[in-house]
Amino acid sequence: MQRIIIFASGSGTNAENIIDYFTNSRVAKVTYVVTNNPKAGVIERADRLGIDTKLFSKAEMATTAFLEFLNKNADFIVLAGFLLKIPDEMLRLFPDRIINIHPALLPKYGGKGMYGMHVHKAVVDNMESESGITIHYVNENYDEGAVIFQKAVALTTEDTPHDVAAKIHQLEQENFPQVIENLLQTK
Repeated sequence: MQRIIIFASGSGTNAENIIDYFTNSRVAKVTYVVTNNPKAGVIERADRLGIDTKLFSKAEMATTAFLEFLNKNADFIVLAGFLLKIPDEMLRLFPDRIINIHPALLPKYGGKGMYGMHVHKAVVDNMESESGITIHYVNENYDEGAVIFQKAVALTTEDTPHDVAAKIHQLEQENFPQVIENLLQTK
């Protein structure tokens, strides 16, 4: 049974979906949700689902104590709405075992500052005919790790950034947990 730690900074809908998906799994279980945001909605969601949370600061991410905590409690790390850059020390400790979901079809609309509504607004402003999700390995650069999975959705000229967000959220909910499970079964 593989152990997953989810990193999240926001409301936690993807984290909740992943926790629900793996609740009765024979492949993996979520051991912790960690966050750098003491006001993140993911804390309440994890608590309601019986998953322990750990709050940490940006400065603590590369400390020996935090890395030891991760190594003791995780085989795999999933970023689900987590905005901080992953330190090199963590990448070395979990090579090809940290993944992220991005709300666009990378390499388009990736990089520092491109998250959430910023991405959806850019997609609409550029009159894209499609957008989607990209699940990728995390490396030392924002949104540049090897792509594991992409799924596109058609857009219309009437779509607002909020419409695009809703379409992307649906793709995330439908695909992210299954892609994680498939990936873990090959590890």
